[in-house]
Amino acid sequence: MQVGFIGLGGMGSGMAANLFKAGHALTVYNRTPAKSEALVAEGATLAKTPSEAARGDVVITMLADDAAVEGVVFGADGVLAGLKPGSIHISMSTISVALAERLASAHQAAGQRFVAAPVFGRPEAAAAGELFIVAAGELKTVQTCQLLFDALGQRTFVIADEPPKANLVKLSGNFLIASVIETLGEAFALVGKAGIDRARYLDILTNTLFAAPVYKTYGAIIAKEHYAPPGFKARLGFKDIHLALGAAEALQVPMPVASLLRDRFLTLLATGAGDLDWSALAALASRDAGEPSSLSAAK
Repeated sequence: MQVGFIGLGGMGSGMAANLFKAGHALTVYNRTPAKSEALVAEGATLAKTPSEAARGDVVITMLADDAAVEGVVFGADGVLAGLKPGSIHISMSTISVALAERLASAHQAAGQRFVAAPVFGRPEAAAAGELFIVAAGELKTVQTCQLLFDALGQRTFVIADEPPKANLVKLSGNFLIASVIETLGEAFALVGKAGIDRARYLDILTNTLFAAPVYKTYGAIIAKEHYAPPGFKARLGFKDIHLALGAAEALQVPMPVASLLRDRFLTLLATGAGDLDWSALAALASRDAGEPSSLSAAK
């Protein structure tokens, strides 16, 4: 397939590379052109604008937030202007439900097709082609995209005809991950202040009650306090909890734990730790317990 890929950050660079390895003709665009150099050296085509990247069969966006997606899609020389009627925009970014609704409407009005397909997985999973993809959109369109999803992830979950529902699932998942990080941090602070070895404690947790990957992945990061370099920045975690609360308000669903997490992330950002991994949220619990804080050393 003729595929455009926009956004070559920590996640997007590995994803785009996997599409190229799978044999798709790849055109790439990134706001910072230097991030495109490795793929262009391998044979990918460099687009000068998002519009140029969107002239094939499919264009994929993998960007940090709503503002970045809005700029790339609706801006001058954007995706909306370059995408041919009948071609597909796959939004794999973690964005608000409201923006997903706006994208779906705009592409429909232009005679274009739209699929929301946010992912679960950190950059190492993206590079290995082991992401989990949550897809929503017209079934025929999603099926057309499946060949691409197969190159990017280990499993695709198709959940609805309405694209914004995939974004709601993604935001709810990130809320749950943040909840795990906060509670792990509190538990580590409790046993750590009692002098219990953190690595041994993690071994007990992940081999008894909490063997799920999220506990193993984030438990290991928290136990070792390896918050840099970030796999997912704390400021983006704050953004996602904010978006989850916005979706909850629209649906009139109280989420008191999400409200607490918003304030915890805001506290973390206030310490200047916004560019650390979002699992640095756990360090707040140790600091609050009067233990030496790893935040200053990690920044």
